Amino acid sequence: MKHFSKYTTTIILSLLFISCSSDDANQTIGISKEIKDLIYFKGDEGASTVIVNAQSGPDTKLSTGEVDEIFQTFDTTDLLVVNVHQAQTLNPSLFEANDITFDRAIDLNTESVEMIYKVVKYFKDQGRTVYVLGISFGAFIAQDLIAKKGADAADQYLIMVGRLDMNAIMWQAFSEGRPGYFENGITPIIDQEVGADLIDRNLDRLAAGLSMNRYTELLNTFEDLSNITYIYGEIDEAVGRLTDSEIEFLQSKNVNLITSSGNHDDTINDFVVQGFNEAFGIQLQ
Repeated sequence: MKHFSKYTTTIILSLLFISCSSDDANQTIGISKEIKDLIYFKGDEGASTVIVNAQSGPDTKLSTGEVDEIFQTFDTTDLLVVNVHQAQTLNPSLFEANDITFDRAIDLNTESVEMIYKVVKYFKDQGRTVYVLGISFGAFIAQDLIAKKGADAADQYLIMVGRLDMNAIMWQAFSEGRPGYFENGITPIIDQEVGADLIDRNLDRLAAGLSMNRYTELLNTFEDLSNITYIYGEIDEAVGRLTDSEIEFLQSKNVNLITSSGNHDDTINDFVVQGFNEAFGIQLQ
């Protein structure tokens, strides 16, 4: 495994989609320029419900595919869907010149969380219903958003194929630019050598900068997290399956927990429809 995006950049489902440039999508009015500069979006700018996507990856390019496919797949009546920039998509050159330090990766993740919070708060302050979607790396962004800004920052959350307490051996390896994966979703298999690709090494450090956090501790201050739907795969090779303690924690906080018997990609593809239904009440077209 290089980094989480190796398993998720193919988009949420295995359907074909017709991409749309952000310039084409952003020809209407109603969202401030400051917010438009932070997002790719589709839908009615005045819609009463907004899905804010924390991009999977990490990657250095702002994705259009996740948003586009939601519009091809689901009933998007009175819905606005936005994908939010992260530090590495706003300034990809930072990742292309030299190895960044692990401390720098942590700081950049903080910037990414602040960006998504700014977008979520913007729409919430307008009185809209706001849903947050986080898949793979986006799951960690969503978890950090909740930990830092509160579970009531958004109305509902759908978190897929993340981890609460990543195995230390895994995030430590990623922090050094050494890739790895989970055999059968359980056993960490780590490369002994640093990855050859500079950008991959830097993106791995971003992944480590969030997955190092112990979210069972950071989220324990919240008595109720029933506005979260959490989906995980039992043989997830990218982030590993949830441990018994992680599962017990989510259950203790009234999280709607959904289990897949599949791997990383299969869990996304097979359960995203159920997730949208149970978390957001959004159906297929």
